[in-house]
Amino acid sequence: MMRQADTLFARLFGVSVIAIVLAHLLALLWFHYYGFPEGPPGPPPAPMAQPMAPPPGLNDRGVSAGAPAERPGPPGPHGPMGPAPHERHFFEGPTVPLVFQLITLVVAAWWGARYLSRPIRRLSEAAERLSEDLDSPPMEETGPIEARTAAHTFNQMQQRIREQVQQRARMLGAVSHDLRTPLSRLKLRLEQVDDEKLQGQMRQDLDDMIGMLDATLTYLHERRTSEALQWYDVQALVESLCENAQDNSLPAESRGSCAPIKTQPMALRSCLSNLLDNALRYAGHTIIEMVDGPAAVVIRVIDHGPGISAEKREAVFEPFFRLEGSRNRNSGGVGLGMTIAREAALRLGGSLVLEDTPGGGLTAVVRLPRE
Repeated sequence: MMRQADTLFARLFGVSVIAIVLAHLLALLWFHYYGFPEGPPGPPPAPMAQPMAPPPGLNDRGVSAGAPAERPGPPGPHGPMGPAPHERHFFEGPTVPLVFQLITLVVAAWWGARYLSRPIRRLSEAAERLSEDLDSPPMEETGPIEARTAAHTFNQMQQRIREQVQQRARMLGAVSHDLRTPLSRLKLRLEQVDDEKLQGQMRQDLDDMIGMLDATLTYLHERRTSEALQWYDVQALVESLCENAQDNSLPAESRGSCAPIKTQPMALRSCLSNLLDNALRYAGHTIIEMVDGPAAVVIRVIDHGPGISAEKREAVFEPFFRLEGSRNRNSGGVGLGMTIAREAALRLGGSLVLEDTPGGGLTAVVRLPRE
């Protein structure tokens, strides 16, 4: 409700209504203190006939001069002077025209505010569609010249963004092909090195380079991929991830239940699989717990490993960030798993935070909205 009251239409309409009401209040105050305007002058009174002289023996009231004077009777309904002057009726003043004018101006303000805010609303809707899908249809270049100019500029911006994304996709394909080929040749040539220790060190470096390349390409691919929302069984996904880990002799288990939600399946799988891999790599036994709610689904990936200090929990979401100690490069990973997981959670409209596990360890909490 508060969001609807803060729109451009609501502001324009509110300012117009306030201005109209104040103008009419000032007019009513003016009429109250200085009186209502006089109406048009009426027809001139008819000329009065000259009074005739009374007959002899009668006074000017037609009473005999010797008769006793007649006392005035009680005042009538209009006072002793006869009927009262004409009183001003409610419908004869300016009140009715002012009320009619007020209603007319309020309706005109509502229509004008709605008409003026329509281009901004269309631009906002187009920007929201663009944030979800780069291939969304362009805006219609209609309306006043300012609206047409803004729509044309927005369409050009959308086209440039789409071209840049396509160019980056081509660049990623070239990087994937051109770098993998020399790295594979280097691994083959390592067989000619006689020093086994040196050969092992060089092979480890090449494996790290290939792993970093694969992780970087996966990260960039995740950022450019967009999916349509669809109903998805989160519980089946969690149970499948845990079963795959158990098939590889990795201790993982699922707890709780969850009804299907409307989400992006690939992004959700990427988020949970990276969190599970990260927990299994650094801590061993991992539990994925699901808590279903009417507004959101909460998924906790719980481990009892070394954990992460509170001041470094946000830093682990930065690309290529690695912690010292047990969570380092030698134990696997290049520092992109947590970054991919958080960006996937944000793309789903949810959140990902890290908390302490009771008894020691780290818990990754993913919150996914149902609407």
